[in-house]
Amino acid sequence: MRTYLHNLIREKRKGFNAVKAPCVVLLLLLSFHLSSQTQRDDSLKQQVSRSLTQIYRKTLLRPGTVKVDSIALHERKKSIELYTNLALSYLPMRKDLVHLIHDSIRYYLPQAQKKYRISVFSDQQEINHLIPNYYRNKQIDKNRLMAHRVKTPLITRLSDPSKNDTKGLQNNHIALWQSHGWYYEQKLGRWEWQRARIFQTVEDLYTQSYVLPFLVPMLENAGASVLLPRERDYNKLEIIIDNNNGNRGISTYSETNGSEAWRDTDSAGFANPKEIYLDGENPFRMGTARQTRTVSRGAESVATWRAEVPEKGEYGVYVSYQTVKNSSDDALYTVFHAGGKTDFLVNQQMGGGTWIYLGSFLFDTGSDHRITLSNKSRRSGKIVTADAVKIGGGMGNIARMPHSGGFDKENTKSSDSLTCKETLVSKIKYTPETSGYPRYAEGARYWMQWAGVPNSIYNRSEGKNDYTDDYASRGVWVNWLAGGSAVLPKAEGLHIPLDLAFAFHTDAGTLRGDTIVGTLGIYMTHHNNEQFENGRSRWASRDLTELIMEEVVNDIRRDFEPDWTRRHLWNRSYAEARIPNVPTMLLELLSHQNFADMRYGLDPTFRFTVGRSIYKGMLKFLATQYNRPYVVQPLPVKDFTARFTGETEALLTWQPALDPSEPSAAPAHYIVYTRLNGGGFDNGTLVNNNNYSIKIRKDHIYSFRVVAVNEGGKSFPSETLSLCRKPDQKGEALIVNGFTRVSAPHSFTASEDSIAGFAGNVDNGVPYIADYHFTGQQHEFRRVIPWMDDDAPGFGDSNADYETSRIAGNSFDYPFVHGQAFSEAGYSFVSCAASAVENGTVDLSDYQTVDWILGKQREWKVARGAKPPRFKTFSPIQQQAITRFCSGGGNIIVSGAFVGTDLWDNPYAIKEDREWAQNTLKYKWRNNNGAVTGHVKAVPSPFTSLTGHYRYYHKVNSESYVVEHPDAIEPADNNVFTVFRYAENNLSAGILYQGEKYNSCILGFPIEAIKGQENRNRLLKNILEAFED
Repeated sequence: MRTYLHNLIREKRKGFNAVKAPCVVLLLLLSFHLSSQTQRDDSLKQQVSRSLTQIYRKTLLRPGTVKVDSIALHERKKSIELYTNLALSYLPMRKDLVHLIHDSIRYYLPQAQKKYRISVFSDQQEINHLIPNYYRNKQIDKNRLMAHRVKTPLITRLSDPSKNDTKGLQNNHIALWQSHGWYYEQKLGRWEWQRARIFQTVEDLYTQSYVLPFLVPMLENAGASVLLPRERDYNKLEIIIDNNNGNRGISTYSETNGSEAWRDTDSAGFANPKEIYLDGENPFRMGTARQTRTVSRGAESVATWRAEVPEKGEYGVYVSYQTVKNSSDDALYTVFHAGGKTDFLVNQQMGGGTWIYLGSFLFDTGSDHRITLSNKSRRSGKIVTADAVKIGGGMGNIARMPHSGGFDKENTKSSDSLTCKETLVSKIKYTPETSGYPRYAEGARYWMQWAGVPNSIYNRSEGKNDYTDDYASRGVWVNWLAGGSAVLPKAEGLHIPLDLAFAFHTDAGTLRGDTIVGTLGIYMTHHNNEQFENGRSRWASRDLTELIMEEVVNDIRRDFEPDWTRRHLWNRSYAEARIPNVPTMLLELLSHQNFADMRYGLDPTFRFTVGRSIYKGMLKFLATQYNRPYVVQPLPVKDFTARFTGETEALLTWQPALDPSEPSAAPAHYIVYTRLNGGGFDNGTLVNNNNYSIKIRKDHIYSFRVVAVNEGGKSFPSETLSLCRKPDQKGEALIVNGFTRVSAPHSFTASEDSIAGFAGNVDNGVPYIADYHFTGQQHEFRRVIPWMDDDAPGFGDSNADYETSRIAGNSFDYPFVHGQAFSEAGYSFVSCAASAVENGTVDLSDYQTVDWILGKQREWKVARGAKPPRFKTFSPIQQQAITRFCSGGGNIIVSGAFVGTDLWDNPYAIKEDREWAQNTLKYKWRNNNGAVTGHVKAVPSPFTSLTGHYRYYHKVNSESYVVEHPDAIEPADNNVFTVFRYAENNLSAGILYQGEKYNSCILGFPIEAIKGQENRNRLLKNILEAFED
């Protein structure tokens, strides 16, 4: 047809008039043919569009429309090209999906064209190009590969006994951040959050609940060095120790000179002369730093930072130094803490002039702890530098006020370009004001100033808009870190060879009922000719985004919600995705404004799973980048036990927890960490098998944690178990930890979608260790109330009375708490996980007394209950074991807030549960709202040793998980007596049974939640004496 049309036009040029009549006929025929061809093309586009739309909807399980915009047929090349809208590029492309798309198109082609080569384009790319390198067997896009030759990473943890994470993230450097933060809004003259307080949290804090307790430790456990543009230590205390005269308190800096002397460096260093810092002031340019040459042998020179710690606690430790021309790559730092000492090598050829995080350590009160830097090195003649040390997170010290020359009237969104806008000048006279909040709550812009980042990076608006400066600075900070490395060899910066960057966000938007908004991935390629500054393809960012999206959505659907929504893979110009010159993903995990999403999002097990998913996505991406095999780090061990094998010998045993979704995640070794009495844990001992024998000293409480290890890194730690051998023991007790629950707060929905929300007054849930994202209880439950602004967000609106507070959760360290009481009472004790009783590893009959910890254990579903409930107090097998134990003459103590509710007022409980509780443990449930004031008293009974009043934690607090409504329980036998009552209503709070064969004491309130160790000691001692009567 094209040849015929070409000839026709040529004849027309020769002489139109000569062929006028025949040509009219031909043009009519041509017009008819073209009209028919157009109709056929339109029909083909419609048919293929419908087919591709079906594929889109089946793949993403969400609405959407794929439209074929144009079709180009090349008969000579026997090929056909189809160009679609962006929707097709949102799909996770794989070889099979591309084949399916091609087959669906071929189905509608005329018979003569069915064998043509088909190419489909979306977002300016042929869809085969959208398949990540990870999923390609051939035709790897080498231009997407960015593999840096790094011999020495920023941080090496010398004291880590594993040293075998060769298939993890060793030598990799990752920059990531947790969305927004507390910032100064100039047009209102106040500090505020960048998002609304909704569903008991705010995005500015909420994203930290994934990044800090889960994602960052997982990456570091795999061997990566992780850098953040926000404070990562939750501690509100901060100790700055420096060589300049800015020391406050009695923390001191000192030096000893060996064969090489310390002297000042040639450039400015850190000093802390001010309480607050104004716009543009850089503490890393206000003082001096010190330096000396390294030695490989002979007398060493040491810099020492000695800390005066005001109160015992976990503190993050940061060091600072300068990178100079001949810097050492193995500066030896040692942190002396409550668990001993931990050594690090810091590569000072990168990272100079800012705070570098070493780790978190337990410090006792006083001045016994210190950090040292030695000039010992593999190579002599290099330069090692010393500047300030920072311990703890601290409070915000950057003071802000409206810009005197005017400030932006409106805040520009991250996806918009920063342009000159209308400015306002305040009519109110302000003075500089700090945030009044802990530094971890503040936005990145303020941390950067305190961390020595140049003013040009965090002050993008020249001080006129803190909101835009906060998000715009994060990507520029990434490039500053990488400047001078292989990533950006011609740029100024810290020479850190970053491999990727990651921005963790949650989205806005609401849907009715149980509909999930779900997960969105954002990347940016259409910038700088689709190349990073080093010439590599920006399409590597899509690979990273797709791998993380795949892990996150698949894991959530498998473990929590089969209907979790996978949203788009967006190629959009968001500043955080566009500016970094390394592969970058911006994750919008879920909608913090959507109740159905947040019912999962407030659950700690969900957050652990998502953190692990992101880590796995990064691991697989970097394994592809470096063309190396990978191994996924193991899951925490299970069925942990600690028991005696002699008078001064103990044996620990455990079982590996296999990950069915990741066959490589099997453990190869284990590390056992030991704590003596109330000190800190040591650096651990590597063991090859799932058991460990240890010599112990009498009258000391030993505590243990275990992590699993393989070539991919280390798992999260096990629960903590404890034991103690008393010299003249009155008996030997087994403490069983049956409190494994971590969960979101109680949530509810009502008929016709009228009201819904989180009801902490029913059950605040149980944080993992502790939460820092809780702002206050939800107070707006009406779904119809709309969002107006961040101060009035409508449905889900929550209080602010707890924000920046530590909310204690399950510490997984309660055998130590109970064990102190047994030790004080003269009893030796050992401990185990309840699962070890269930699998038969531990036989209760080996002990005379069993103390079964339940805490806030209760059978609990996550969100709408798409998966089976967890955390039942007593499984049928455990019930049978306890029955055999009691029938054999054993004494048992059980304490827990839901010891009755879980077996009576629980839709998953059965009649046999209740019969067992009454017949064996001799109690029955009265109600699930025993008290609200946190006050228990002993009452007259045949057991005269039981006396006194006890108070437990009944409001959320920083010391213990909260017990909102402990159970009221009553005697279920004539030989059973109420021994404790709740003070405000005299409901029965605890019973004691003294039978011919055995004794049982059941408490409706948890022992470990009682305030004061001395009171817990007294209570358990009195119960044990009652058993002896």
